Amino acid sequence: MTSRLTILGCGSALPTVINNPSAQILEMCDKCFLIDCGEGTQNTIRKMGLHTNRLYSVFISHLHGDHCFGLLGLISTFGMLHRTQDLHIYAHQDLEKMLKPLIQYFCRDITFSIIFHNINPRRSEVIFDDRTLTVKTIPLRHTVPTCGFLFEEKPRRRHIETGEKPFSYAYCSDTGYKPSIVKWVDGIDVLYHEATYTDEYRASADKYQHCTASQAAKIAQKVNAKKLIIGHFSARILDQSVFLNEANAIFPNTILAEESKIYELS
Repeated sequence: MTSRLTILGCGSALPTVINNPSAQILEMCDKCFLIDCGEGTQNTIRKMGLHTNRLYSVFISHLHGDHCFGLLGLISTFGMLHRTQDLHIYAHQDLEKMLKPLIQYFCRDITFSIIFHNINPRRSEVIFDDRTLTVKTIPLRHTVPTCGFLFEEKPRRRHIETGEKPFSYAYCSDTGYKPSIVKWVDGIDVLYHEATYTDEYRASADKYQHCTASQAAKIAQKVNAKKLIIGHFSARILDQSVFLNEANAIFPNTILAEESKIYELS
């Protein structure tokens, strides 16, 4: 069963002509998950001709605008398209407090239910569980409560029959350098990790609790990841090949996230 990642945005706080803020779609176990929803997310979805009828869960890592400002507009559009399927949103409890009044004001006639699942970003716990996969939170280190998400496929008959291993994917953004995540994502198949800066801007990374590309590569090395995808690039660095070069020097199997690109993960 194919797992696929679509990058809708891989920039940091300031949108550029190259990158929108953070957003991606993970297709796994015949399900479709939206991870973060920065400004411009629905524009990229429409430009790429992506269908959202299977999109029923949204995971928001933290409440900085570049990770959630696109959510209200997306909900409004779903309403205009006469969506009927429930939309589940997993996020810090403050998102529900802030978003509900806006939904009631701007989207009062929507034809579907929005179900909020309040999570605690400071601890690791299972927040989604069905017969095919689980989603767990990964506590990260940032200026506001932030967590990553670990998507793990459950063993099924075909794994036993073919010897194929269940697939796993981890999303870690935004975060300062945090080697302790090893205990949650050791042996991960694909790790998406923020790489906001290069080592030239290490002081800024430390100040704002972000990572450099080399630090992201060190994390991938420590967790024995099979593949690393780096993103959340600072707008001040125009030549994004420097991120890839810096990470590849430490972890050769690194891929640079690219806007509107689809990656076959498994």
